[in-house]
Amino acid sequence: MNPVGPRAVYDEAKRFSEALTVAHRDARRLDARIVRIFNTFGPRMRADDGRMIPNFIRQAIAGEPLTVAGDGSQTRSLCYVSDTVDGILRLLWAPGEQGPVNIGGTHEMTVLATAEMIRDLVGSSSSIEFVARPQDDPGLRRPDISRAERSLGWRPEVSIEAGIKRTIDWFLENSVLLGS
Repeated sequence: MNPVGPRAVYDEAKRFSEALTVAHRDARRLDARIVRIFNTFGPRMRADDGRMIPNFIRQAIAGEPLTVAGDGSQTRSLCYVSDTVDGILRLLWAPGEQGPVNIGGTHEMTVLATAEMIRDLVGSSSSIEFVARPQDDPGLRRPDISRAERSLGWRPEVSIEAGIKRTIDWFLENSVLLGS
């Protein structure tokens, strides 16, 4: 982690919040849990929030080029929102499990493959446009969910393709969010 890079505030805020939670939990003898959420997606995402899934969906629906950072070879592991919520709730009710527990998908896909899947599922003829990759953009992102599997009996159930189809359908049904 780069402590002074463009992602530094985001990264440090996550570390600080976990440290603060543990300190407060221990000092006050509270029942507090720590969950680490990885790349959740699904309906109701803002079309303009800058994240990969809504960007690609919005661009594909509009027939615009899908903007892929770098050469698109970096990977992401996506988790559909209902699976993420299920994991969080299981942690909330798990006796003795305080975390941190990683909740996220384990199937890695390249950013380029994700863009192409979304374009195909939308039925768009949008081109792929490669843009500069942001500084400190992670090359690989795949959580180790072994603790969630072991202590919560949790594993994502919704496939990436099924989740993306549901998300696309929501975007199409709510086209006002796309500016149309």
